[in-house]
Amino acid sequence: MEPEGGEIAAFFDVDHTVLSVSSGRQWVRYLRRSGRMTGALWWTFLWLALRYYLGLLEFPRASARLTAMIAGADEGAFREETRRWFEERVRPYIAPGAVERIEAHRRRGHRVALISAATEYVVRPLAEALGIPDYLCTRLEVVDGRLTGRVVEPPCYGPGKVYWAERYAAEKGVDLSRSYFYTDSYTDLPLLLRVGHPVAVNPDLRLRRLARRRGWPIERFY
Repeated sequence: MEPEGGEIAAFFDVDHTVLSVSSGRQWVRYLRRSGRMTGALWWTFLWLALRYYLGLLEFPRASARLTAMIAGADEGAFREETRRWFEERVRPYIAPGAVERIEAHRRRGHRVALISAATEYVVRPLAEALGIPDYLCTRLEVVDGRLTGRVVEPPCYGPGKVYWAERYAAEKGVDLSRSYFYTDSYTDLPLLLRVGHPVAVNPDLRLRRLARRRGWPIERFY
């Protein structure tokens, strides 16, 4: 066990960290295979993916554009569909290295939480599959049982991850200066700088370069 003081948490990003794939791309493939992917929607996804790769993505605008596509959907039915999709298309890609590291933190008495820009429709079933009670993610607004197409501000992306992590820390008595954050993406720099133990996992090029300059650990989970 760690010395007395605020609790220590280990935060894990989802895509390309706990998962060996992008959950968003898995959803796009699912829509294509089920015949629900229009040409316009396909090009929208490609354009947003390119901007993300180039570091030009404006996440609030992009998420608003995507969530507007499901405005008016029955939330219960959408939850059930995404749960089936998770079991069939996402769960097989849970990274063994991530499972091992999560268990290592549990043995040390640390809190473990998933934190992701993805919505709860992938993060929640992943947390349940791993036996993790705590997860932070982008939330979609629901009114009268239907998705409105709006995101609950702020989205859990970039500085938004710091907002939700700090809120979680205040509620749980966690000391972020002694906590860990595992991620693959340079876009998570705000939270990497906020915790005491940043770890680059399967990092993208920019994060790999930064981690080397700063002496942060670089690891692979798959």
